[in-house]
Amino acid sequence: MTARTWLRPAWLLSRRVGIVLLWILVAAGIFVVVSVAGIHVIGSVDGWEHWLRAHATHFLVWRLLLYGATAYGWWWMRGRLRQREPSGEAHQRLLRVEIAAVITIVLLEGSQLLRHA
Repeated sequence: MTARTWLRPAWLLSRRVGIVLLWILVAAGIFVVVSVAGIHVIGSVDGWEHWLRAHATHFLVWRLLLYGATAYGWWWMRGRLRQREPSGEAHQRLLRVEIAAVITIVLLEGSQLLRHA
């Protein structure tokens, strides 16, 4: 995209952007509903926070399973992409995305670890 394309609001109104924004809103709504329901069931915000801390290991296992499933899907997609685009440039792009993803996951999990330490 050129700088001029970013200045036009037409890309904001595209179908793809609308679908992504809708999914983000749905996910945020689900998170809010689960948190409010958890607070209501537990009885207080402090109780909810205590419950979350007590079950942090379960959430870590859940995140690790999600990371594993995502890595498997990425490996499958990567193979297909490498067959379709065998150039060195495509390989470099994939490598940059993979490095960025691993750094992001390490930083996120590190921040969780530091918060609970």
